[in-house]
Amino acid sequence: MDFTFTEEQQAAAEAARGVFTGVAPDGVPSPALTRGAVADSFDRALWERLAAADLLSLLLDEEYGGAGLDAVALCLALRESAKVLARVPLLEHSAALAALQAHAGPELRSALLARAGRGEVVLTVAAHGRTGHDPAELAVTARLESGTGGTRGKGGKGDGAWVLDGVQTAVPWAYDADFTLVPARTGEGRGILALVPREHPGVALAEQISTTGERLGELRLESARIPAVDVITADGAGEHLRTLLATGTCALALGLGERVLRMTADYTSKREQFGHPVASFQAVAVQTADRYIDLRAMEVTMWQAAWRIASGASGALPASGDVAVAKVWASDGVRRIVQTAQHLHGGFGADVEYPLHRYHAWAKHLELSLGPAAAHEEALGDLLAAHRLA
Repeated sequence: MDFTFTEEQQAAAEAARGVFTGVAPDGVPSPALTRGAVADSFDRALWERLAAADLLSLLLDEEYGGAGLDAVALCLALRESAKVLARVPLLEHSAALAALQAHAGPELRSALLARAGRGEVVLTVAAHGRTGHDPAELAVTARLESGTGGTRGKGGKGDGAWVLDGVQTAVPWAYDADFTLVPARTGEGRGILALVPREHPGVALAEQISTTGERLGELRLESARIPAVDVITADGAGEHLRTLLATGTCALALGLGERVLRMTADYTSKREQFGHPVASFQAVAVQTADRYIDLRAMEVTMWQAAWRIASGASGALPASGDVAVAKVWASDGVRRIVQTAQHLHGGFGADVEYPLHRYHAWAKHLELSLGPAAAHEEALGDLLAAHRLA
């Protein structure tokens, strides 16, 4: 088996490194010193550079101006973004585009995908449900208006409308995105995805602040009528979106962990006690070695999940099983890495003039994003119970 990346995937990673070079992780006020959000919006200048480098359209087909690449290429770019704590909705935007391209109707695809791929339209996803613990689709109810006939085709085409009611919490970049892709459930228990405009009758936002200091939004839907053409009713669309979001989150955790471990290695190599670098002390070396093992486990499980999504290859368990394993390692691993880093940095670990505390805040956000390790362990257990292994 060949584990090397393709030339196209390597080119995407190189382009991402070029765009993110020079991005300062402390380019906004520290969340530890800021009441409210650290900034009014995401990094718009960086967003334009991503668009110019064709990194917003990695997953789009050529007919929509994209590169036609896969989840592996996206994860390579996300890993680079996390190393500098890039304040852009690259994951949410890309995952929404992938779901729309794969499952939306032709009218919606032609109207939106090319523009979004150029960065002219910003997309995000409501993926945390009402409380952050329950499946997102359970937080919003959807009903097709009486007399509108039903849905036709994959994208729910027609002149009717779906009426949405419910609340989605902690929607990233909700105040900046033009549209939010919202999972919902019909009265018959069927999952759908609705593309909800930021400003729309029956749609309201309430401000929430993440541990990172970024502004999130509680999305409130009260009889919001969404045209059927903007609703995806295809089977498997919600699962596709969830797995890509979770795997992308693992890629972010990996990139953050790699940068933090490098910061720790540099610091302990220069910091001296008793005339020797602290990195030469056995207790320090053992702790950093353990965190290196965490990183390698995070990496191999994340690439396994990304490969399953990209290739569609079969396995003993569905691809969601590989995603669950990757998220378990990402959640626990990134927490252990930043905790060890802060310990080995001593007072610098908590110094708000030093960027490590920002990485700790982002790591906590990523650890809990889309469910902590325990939630994915439970999901993995359910999969193992449902699929007997030979």
